[in-house]
Amino acid sequence: MTTPSHAFTAGLIQKACTGDRALNQTSLDAAIRETAAQGARLILLQELHDSLYFCQTEDTERFDLAESIPGPSSQRLAALAAELNIVIVASLFERRAPGLYHNTAVVLDSDGSLAGRYRKMHIPDDPGYYEKFYFTPGDLGFRPIQTSLGKLGVLICWDQWYPEAARLMALAGAEILLYPTAIGWNPADEAPERQRQLDAWITIQRAHAVANGLPLISANRVGFEADPSNRTQGAEFWGHSMICGPQGEILAQAGTDETILTARIDPKRTEDVRRIWPFFRDRRIDAYGPLLTRYDDGC
Repeated sequence: MTTPSHAFTAGLIQKACTGDRALNQTSLDAAIRETAAQGARLILLQELHDSLYFCQTEDTERFDLAESIPGPSSQRLAALAAELNIVIVASLFERRAPGLYHNTAVVLDSDGSLAGRYRKMHIPDDPGYYEKFYFTPGDLGFRPIQTSLGKLGVLICWDQWYPEAARLMALAGAEILLYPTAIGWNPADEAPERQRQLDAWITIQRAHAVANGLPLISANRVGFEADPSNRTQGAEFWGHSMICGPQGEILAQAGTDETILTARIDPKRTEDVRRIWPFFRDRRIDAYGPLLTRYDDGC
């Protein structure tokens, strides 16, 4: 792994979304400018930031929200990245071909070029999160994206529950893990269940940072979004976006309001932490074959 020689400020934007796509984009562009003004050279945006979270229902008209890459949204953000000399990690609904769509993160380098893309690999299908209806599973694998600030290991939302995804990004040389996210509570859940879910979400991401000795950034949305079908009580996105260091230490964390977070990312910390916690050295790669099975039930 080739590590950048200098520290830099990373940022994320935690926002509520509306049904007005143009308004979302205008508001987001202003927030990107504000985050850059605070010194951020890398900015992570939340999952599917240009619209409401449309996967609460299965509706073929929602495919009209998708666009090609490169396309209007990626080109707009690329111009902003070049103007501000920053790296932007954005989350788009990709139209690859008629009837073929992906949940895709794009990385726009500081010169405005498209450094790469990642297509969400793990696709959920649960009440209020009907993503399998909309998204084809990713086919680009777990490959970091080279940028002017180093190699970014970009994953998306449901991917964040899988230690295999974070590990494979780390093994391929990722220098930071990034998760654009849209996760929330069912309003019917009682307070203890809400706390358990939130604690689990925070814990698993900090664990990815610890297990791989890497800084990690996760950007979630906030706000209540109604279910257009009225079959459920909607979704209350819980925010709590965070920036962690390579020992899982929380460098910055949001609450449930719209906010911008920034924190310094120091590549030397990764080197120092991996020297005292040499997890990669002690991995028993000769004994991990069963990880390639669905489940070991003796069959």
